[in-house]
Amino acid sequence: MLRSFLPLFLMTFFICLFIVLMQFLWRYIDDLVGKGLSVDVIGELFFYAALTMVPMALPLAILLASLMTFGNLGERFELTAIKASGVSLLKVMKPLIIFIALVAVGAFFFQNNVLPIAQTKMWTLLYSVRQKSPELEIPEGVFYDQIPGYNFYVGKKDPETGTLHDIMIYDVSRGFENVRVILADSGQLKMAQDKEHLFLRLHHGKQFENLRETAFSGIGAFQPYRRESFDLKEILMTFDAGFNRMDEAGMRNQYVGKNITELQATIDSVTARVDSVGAIYANDLKSEPYMHIPAYDSHLENNKIVKTPHVVKARIPDTPLDIDSLFYKKNPSQTPTYISMAIARVQRAHQEYEFKSYAMEDDRHTIRRHGIEMQKKFTLSFACLVFFFIGAPLGAIIRKGGLGTPLVISVFLFIVYYIIDNTGYKMARDGKIEVWEGIWLSSAVLLPLGIFFTYKAMHDSAVFNIDAYRLFWLKIRGKLKRELEVKEFVMEEVETERATEACHRFIGACTTLADSYRKLRWWKRLWYVVRRYPPRDAAQDSLNDLVEYLSNSRDPMVIALVNRLPFQVTALNARQCADTTKLLIDKLNSASAVLKSDINDINKDI
Repeated sequence: MLRSFLPLFLMTFFICLFIVLMQFLWRYIDDLVGKGLSVDVIGELFFYAALTMVPMALPLAILLASLMTFGNLGERFELTAIKASGVSLLKVMKPLIIFIALVAVGAFFFQNNVLPIAQTKMWTLLYSVRQKSPELEIPEGVFYDQIPGYNFYVGKKDPETGTLHDIMIYDVSRGFENVRVILADSGQLKMAQDKEHLFLRLHHGKQFENLRETAFSGIGAFQPYRRESFDLKEILMTFDAGFNRMDEAGMRNQYVGKNITELQATIDSVTARVDSVGAIYANDLKSEPYMHIPAYDSHLENNKIVKTPHVVKARIPDTPLDIDSLFYKKNPSQTPTYISMAIARVQRAHQEYEFKSYAMEDDRHTIRRHGIEMQKKFTLSFACLVFFFIGAPLGAIIRKGGLGTPLVISVFLFIVYYIIDNTGYKMARDGKIEVWEGIWLSSAVLLPLGIFFTYKAMHDSAVFNIDAYRLFWLKIRGKLKRELEVKEFVMEEVETERATEACHRFIGACTTLADSYRKLRWWKRLWYVVRRYPPRDAAQDSLNDLVEYLSNSRDPMVIALVNRLPFQVTALNARQCADTTKLLIDKLNSASAVLKSDINDINKDI
């Protein structure tokens, strides 16, 4: 089994890794094209990207390889021969189960030790590539804005000499208010030796410069400018064409560059900070005054009583407040003032705590992202096991090898897995559900599917047999009819007395079923839909015995009446089954009477 599985596993793994790597390429193609990157930089980026794509390619490779392995065994009837020799499917899968368990353990250590380093280097390198200036390649007939502070327009280029013709340059390096426009018949653009400057030499042109600093202000005011004609003009422009790597320390401190120990330490520290800050906010909220009530101090000034307003802070009283008494007791004219002060106070408090909530939400987001990354260390290993227990039994059931059918089924299952996994990840990231619920959602959905396929494969069930499902549906609806025919040769002749006894036994079982079911309460009837009901089982056993015995009858009418009996006996068709069986008894008795009269006639003739 290992000799059959390992080559397919390696082949499918590298194929899947190549496919997901192409997805990475198409996603970041705009950041790579036109930058003049060397082959070693691109190769290094692709190497680290391939390592980060292993968690996506490994489960798909296991699913596809197990499907192809057991599909090939089933297609060549080797699996049938193995089962016929007394070896169970689980025993056949045992070497591969051990191998996949080792792969799952290796996947965990890869996620914990290798992947953080690969992700740190990949994202650092990718951000460094994004910061690199594009390769200098000015096209014809369009404006080129990849040189910082300049817009170039070139009418025509000489590919042999590199000379540019019909040049138009907008120099905005000193700001849009001090823009310069340069027109030239021809010119040459070269890179300086330090790779940090461009040297531009222009021939036969003019320069227009806006003198903004000496211009009069105001709309419609005169704007002076300067015009310069030249035969030769040289311009030195700053342009960093080198590739500068960013420091990995910043990316290493992010969640993508940490192992389980570091992730747990960060979660604990941020959680402690959130709890402490939340406790401080709660204490502040408890100690904050409930109301700010305006009051007045009265004093005598120039023989007149003068009232000086001030604010009194009141805490939450033990008894409910009488708002009307506060508004209208002393001075009803102050009611609008009270309301305005209350509204302003609430708005300030709302803005203050909203700002505090934003800061705490950032910390909670950090906790969730680190929690997601920590849970992912375990989900890859579990996904490998789940996909194997889906692919191996499914390959034994469909019995199709090669790349055709297994590839279609694998892609379909993986798309379902990816959609569920991505949905759970986004819900966990946004805090809509718990982190462990979102990350383990895809595994929880596919695990019952793996158990189901394994059970069906071990019991040789026809999972993908459409006729079996059609017959089952017809049985449920009661539309399935028997198709017994009169046999040309039988091993056991039907005896009338024994057949009549079997019919009476079945009629009694049907009557007992109908009467007992009618006496049941409605909730017990619902309970016995999913549970075994002894009267129903007894009636079904009697029906099976009756049909098996009467199928040997030589009378076409008896066979026709047997075909009218349903496959399943229920409380709803029990009466109908009893009536049909009574017709069978009459037919058996009439046939027996005819047979006896024929025997008497033969005896008389003799």
